[in-house]
Amino acid sequence: MSTPLLRDAFAHHTWATLRLLDACRALDAEQLSATVPGTYGSILDTLRHLVGSDSSYLAVVTGGRTSRIDETDMDVPALRAAMAERAPLWAAFVGGDLDSDEILVRHRPDGSESRAPLSIRLAQTLHHGSDHRSQVCTALTTLGIAPPAIDVWDFGMTDGRVIDVPAPA
Repeated sequence: MSTPLLRDAFAHHTWATLRLLDACRALDAEQLSATVPGTYGSILDTLRHLVGSDSSYLAVVTGGRTSRIDETDMDVPALRAAMAERAPLWAAFVGGDLDSDEILVRHRPDGSESRAPLSIRLAQTLHHGSDHRSQVCTALTTLGIAPPAIDVWDFGMTDGRVIDVPAPA
């Protein structure tokens, strides 16, 4: 039996977000409120948006079988718990029988909606996560804090499936 094609992409997505949230746990209120021009907002607001949107994306692709969160007042530990709860849900979803062309509808509170195929919604989930994780890493760097190593190669090495072999002597 082969591994689901999207397994690593979504495992990396959740792993990287969790690592970033872990790195932000040690930040004080002033650091969490730091902003950098050209990014979403403060570190905390960006983390809230990242995890809240991820919850929304998962709810849409599962047809509402998973719940959305209200991230508005969540602190970093609560955001981490919400993301950790969703990691196995993403794994189960992308491991299922998926129809990439299935049109999914997102109903917005104002009565409007968006229609897009599953493949676009999944691509958006991954792009959105990478974009906002990068913004938080930029903010950490401006504070003089080394961001965690969260790229796909780091994930693969941590998972033991990317192995660097030195050149022969």
